[in-house]
Amino acid sequence: MSMKTKVLFTLIVACVAGLVTFFVGCSKSDSNAKPKTLYTCGMHPQVVQDHPGNCPICGMKLTPIRKEGGSAASGEKRVKYYKSTMNPGETSQQPGKDSMGMEMVAVYEGGAAAEDMSTITVDPVTIQNMGVRTSEVIRGPLRRTIRTVANVDYDETTLVDVTTKFKGWIEKLYVNATGQLANPGDPLFEIYSPELYSAQVEYLLALGQSSTNDPGAASLRESAAAKLRFFDISAAQIAELEKTRVPKKTLVINAPAAGFVTEKMIVEGQMVEAGMKLYRLADLGIVWVYAQVYEQDLPYIQLGQEATMSLAYLPDRRFRGRVTYIYPTVDEKTRTARVRLEFHNPGYFLKPGMFATAQLTADIAPSALLVPDSAVLRSGEKNTVFVALPGGKFDPRTVTLGLMAEDDRDQVLSGLREGEHVVTSGQFMLDSESQLREAIQKMIEPGKSSEMAGMTETNTTNEVSPAASKSAEPEKVVWVCPMPEHVSIEYDHPGKCPICAMALVPVTQSLLAKIQPGGKVLYYTCPMPEHSDVHEDKPGKCPHCGMTMIPVMENPKPAPAPQLDSAVMPATLYTCPMASHADVVTDKPGKCPKCEMELVPTSTVPFGKTMEEKWRMKNAAPEHQH
Repeated sequence: MSMKTKVLFTLIVACVAGLVTFFVGCSKSDSNAKPKTLYTCGMHPQVVQDHPGNCPICGMKLTPIRKEGGSAASGEKRVKYYKSTMNPGETSQQPGKDSMGMEMVAVYEGGAAAEDMSTITVDPVTIQNMGVRTSEVIRGPLRRTIRTVANVDYDETTLVDVTTKFKGWIEKLYVNATGQLANPGDPLFEIYSPELYSAQVEYLLALGQSSTNDPGAASLRESAAAKLRFFDISAAQIAELEKTRVPKKTLVINAPAAGFVTEKMIVEGQMVEAGMKLYRLADLGIVWVYAQVYEQDLPYIQLGQEATMSLAYLPDRRFRGRVTYIYPTVDEKTRTARVRLEFHNPGYFLKPGMFATAQLTADIAPSALLVPDSAVLRSGEKNTVFVALPGGKFDPRTVTLGLMAEDDRDQVLSGLREGEHVVTSGQFMLDSESQLREAIQKMIEPGKSSEMAGMTETNTTNEVSPAASKSAEPEKVVWVCPMPEHVSIEYDHPGKCPICAMALVPVTQSLLAKIQPGGKVLYYTCPMPEHSDVHEDKPGKCPHCGMTMIPVMENPKPAPAPQLDSAVMPATLYTCPMASHADVVTDKPGKCPKCEMELVPTSTVPFGKTMEEKWRMKNAAPEHQH
């Protein structure tokens, strides 16, 4: 090759190289100036493409989510790798489709490892399309509202059967219809009975004895009068017979008590046998309402607790009553227990046989952390909520739940803080994305993933369960009520006894075996607070309002034990004079926080000794709960 040819070839190569460099530089400049925009579907996030259009699955218009390329100085994140939306373990360093033919989505760099693993970032437009809604975690009273079906029935203690103790024939009926109201002493019917007529004649013969001072004659008169009384003949009728000295063919039988006739078993001219039920009377001044309560709600039902009831035919009013009895059995088919409520019935609006809706509210705690129930995702093994963070980020949290409160809220024991916002709608799509990221992270960096998961769970916990802290102790400890009659119930956490409200104390099994049970009923009182001054030795009806009285248990002194050291007793303790507010005990005078009555020294009320013992145990308990 000649020298001229070599020079020409060198010039051509230099020109080609210059052109290539120029075009490459232009291409890079264009790439930096115009980064590529990705588009996705709000309903199907797995659909990602580099050009606008419609979703191939649902036909919705695709929305821009983020841009590829760009320099680090522009603030945009660089792509770390691409992942499959269908197979969590399938990743690639280059964009494309996965083994199932679906477009792979980009995973970007930046942020802490824990955030990459758990925190989810979603574009605001996608958040709107997903229908994400949030609610604030609040602190408020923990109440449990129990709503259940109920039915109205008669007060069994007011039912009266009208019978005769002799055989006879019904001559005349004064009460001849079911549902008729009868007052005490009202005539029910007239009856003829040979036995009754003979008893009248015997009494008149005894009265006709000439010698009234003869002991035998007096005994005969008393025997004849007793025979009439045993036939349920009233004193007024015996006095009339003694005055007229004429036996009557028929005798009028009067109503023994007030009530409506619920059953009528006789007609005029009918022969009746001795002991046959002729009428049944029921007093509707107070009615019983039977409510069906599920097993899990029974701990929140207490004797004397207020209850409200509504009826379908009277939607403009609600009736207020009290819990007077909790039946000791559970129905095997419905798994519910019967709870008896008592309601006063002025105007007789409450009619036996009616269906009703009963509601009982139990105040469990004055302050608790509450989260909407719709925000909780329950997997069976754990409960998860998504906390909304600034910048369109969502943090999955594992939470520990307590009791379910009213207004569809759950008590939160750990995992959340007051004021945080949790997702209440659309969290299922967030949960799917979170599980995919966690699976990929575990396959790429299994050790680091488990470590960061533990760190995340620890950092998000703001409260520690007392039972969990106690379980770490080498020796097993249980909590019991210091009252011997309640010591048979063991608890796995500290707190107050649900029966007598005394502070639970930690004990070992060996110490628990030494405490002997005991206790008895102190007295019976009315469930109505305004009648709490009623103290009766036997069960029965309140003399003021007629409601069934409930028992008040005595709290004897506990057995001596090293863990139950006495607190220093002040010279004088004060309590409310109302027995229903006897749990108010303080070492300073003042007013009762419940009824505003002046507090009195505990030595001036019958239940003072018991309240002093409760105060001593309550103030001594914190020293032994560590």
